[in-house]
This record gives sequence, structure tokens and C-alpha cells, in this order.
Amino acid sequence: MEYDTKGKVLKKAVVWKELYFYRKSDALYQLTVEFCKRFLPAHGDRTVDQMVQAARSGKQNIVEGSEDGQTSSEMEIKLMNVARGSLQELRADYHDYLNTHHLPVWDAGSERQQKLREFCHSHNDFSDYEPLLPKMNDEEMANLALTLCHQADKMMCAYIEKLEKKFVTEGGIKERMHAARTSYRQEVDAHMRALERENAVLKKRIKELEEEIERIRRT
Repeated sequence: MEYDTKGKVLKKAVVWKELYFYRKSDALYQLTVEFCKRFLPAHGDRTVDQMVQAARSGKQNIVEGSEDGQTSSEMEIKLMNVARGSLQELRADYHDYLNTHHLPVWDAGSERQQKLREFCHSHNDFSDYEPLLPKMNDEEMANLALTLCHQADKMMCAYIEKLEKKFVTEGGIKERMHAARTSYRQEVDAHMRALERENAVLKKRIKELEEEIERIRRT
């Protein structure tokens, strides 16, 4: 007989391609590659490598964290925080670019920043931004990247908080394995008790039948 245990060791896989903050981080990576090609020297400037690597690290650690999260909640939380750190590093690079080129970081209350924020809020994929980039200058692209950084970070903070709460209540793989084993043993024990009760009933019935047969023989 096969026992159907309710305990689950592996968590349900997260479809990372559908995560809004992954899609924004992927858009941010491709935007950063384009920004560096257009506005930074092709050679001799380490900033290019730093920015591209930080943007790539942001999105790749989301992927790795989501994949590893099936077996290790701790690793998932760790890699999501690494992704956050990478995007924060990228955000600092964009701030530095604007400051060193005497360009403004758009004020949160300004009309253009509000419009940009609203657009980014409802658009997650690079294909939404790609047609706009040829018309944008470095100031506009840098502020677009900063907005995406901020929104992705805010989403990731909420996601990590959710992971941490789930880890506290459900534990990691060791706890889930223990729960699965406990559930299995409980089901086996319950099945054995049911068999013992059934066996006792059958023995009683057999005894009754034997007594009935004996009475019939005597008549």
C-alpha cells in the first residue's frame, strides 16, 4: 500500500520570469547596457564594467534565489538580499554619473518625475522602454534607471519580508523534512491501528462462526 503524506519537503517553485521585480531588473540591465554604450567611454573606464555587472548581478541573483528557494529558504533570502545590494550599487553609480556631469536627479514632487514614476509603475519589460530610448538623453535615461531601481527595490523588500515571515512559521528544509517524516509516521501508525481493529473484529467473527458450526454438528 502507498501512503499519501501531506508533508512536503520541496517548496512550490516560483516562476521567476513572472515576478514584477525580476522583469524590472531585467529591463534595468538592458537599459544599463544601452546607457553605457551611448554615454560612457568604450575603453579605459571601469565604471562601465561596474554598472553592467551590478545590473546583471541584480537580475541573476533573483533567478538563482528563486531556484534555490525550493530547497533552501535561507539561501533564497540571502540571494534576494544580494540582488538588492547589487541594484543599490547600480543606483549609486547612476547618482554619481548625474552628479559628476552636473545633471539633476529629478525631484520626487516634480511633474516629469511623477509621470515617469507612473509609467514605470505600470510597465515592467524592456520592450516597453526600448522604443523610447533613442529619443532620450543621458539625464532622462539615468533618471529612468533610478526610478526602476527604486521600484524594484521596494518590491523586493516586500518580497523578502514575506519570505522571512514564511521561514519563521514553516522553517527551512530540515523542518519540512521532519514534518514530512512525522506526517508519514502518523499515517502509518493510523493505518496499523485500523488494521488491528479490523483484525480483532475478524477474529471475533471467526470465533462466532466456529461456535455456530459446532452447535450445528451437535444437533
